[in-house]
Amino acid sequence: MAALLIVIYVVFVSLGLPDSLFGVAWPVVHTDFGIDESFASFYGIITGVCTGGVSFVSGKLLRKFGTARVTFFSTLMTVVALLGMSFSPNIVVMMIFAVVLGYGAGAIDTGLNNFVSLHYEARHMNWLHCCWGLGVTISPLIMSVFLSGEEGSWRGGYRIVALLQLTIAFVVLFSIKKWDKIENSIKNTQEEQTAKSAKLFDLLRIKGVIPSILSMGLYCSMEFSIGTWGATYAVNIFSIPPDEAAKWISLYFGGIMIGRVIAGFASMKLNDKALIKAGIITSFLGILVFALPLGKLSLAGFLLIGIGFGPIFPSILHSVPERFGTTYSADLTGYHMGGAYGIGFIVQLIYGYVATGTTFKITPFVLIALCIGVFIANETAIRLTRKK
Repeated sequence: MAALLIVIYVVFVSLGLPDSLFGVAWPVVHTDFGIDESFASFYGIITGVCTGGVSFVSGKLLRKFGTARVTFFSTLMTVVALLGMSFSPNIVVMMIFAVVLGYGAGAIDTGLNNFVSLHYEARHMNWLHCCWGLGVTISPLIMSVFLSGEEGSWRGGYRIVALLQLTIAFVVLFSIKKWDKIENSIKNTQEEQTAKSAKLFDLLRIKGVIPSILSMGLYCSMEFSIGTWGATYAVNIFSIPPDEAAKWISLYFGGIMIGRVIAGFASMKLNDKALIKAGIITSFLGILVFALPLGKLSLAGFLLIGIGFGPIFPSILHSVPERFGTTYSADLTGYHMGGAYGIGFIVQLIYGYVATGTTFKITPFVLIALCIGVFIANETAIRLTRKK
């Protein structure tokens, strides 16, 4: 189990690598392709629909092919997508490969999250997502190197990340026997879940499921909005160059990673409910710093926001079996992730359209409203599942 856990950690690094590339490259990409800044929201919708769509059916895929094989082929899909985006002659071709990227990421996400929530303690879930944070922190730094060059090319950044993804895919390939050994040991549990999966469409009727999904969706709305538009916000509001903006966003993703390291140790004393509340409060304080009139120094709020964001997503996912039972945990995990991505990308689209059409100065106020929404939805889910 320990050896497999290390492999899962490595895979989650690969899951994070592509997630922050587009946002930090966009200030240059939209100029190269001669399109409006607001088009970035459509990229978010495309990847969100594909990732979320796969999440809703990933339970069946995982039961049929196994977690290792789904993970390997999905990682290869991200390699193809990233290389294709790097060679794209126009935005249409780039969006076609964005579809491939979304499908590749979705199945990995649901399978690994469900597996860890069932068979490992909360600290491993937080550290698992910390590895995702490592991935999204590394890739903006890689991209900033290419953006700071004389030509300011973003294509090289995509190709380097594709190479890293390919390396991680082979790590999964050479460890398939370890995955099979673990999955065979829980074969009876998987067969029980398969037999009972016919009631899938009744899951949303379970008390607390809707507000639990909503809390994740509103959280993702904040995370995606900053990830996609944070660099553009910094460039537009403070007139800093794109490579410097990329470093500020790397600070934000680094904060998420730090938050998950801290949450992993804190989970030895605190339960998921306490970790979620602590994360919401910390991120709210970070948003207040972000809103202060400190010039570009207010961007330091990105770090505190990231630290607060750290435990929220993994702790909600880890609490799914506890809140709603283990029988349908794979399907419910997929519902949480698919619903969260759908909500997150729709809100991010609306925000991006409004901000580019008016002013990015609305950003702190939007984040405050979303953060309050996360708190209310999560408390509602806790209350309903407590009664149950």
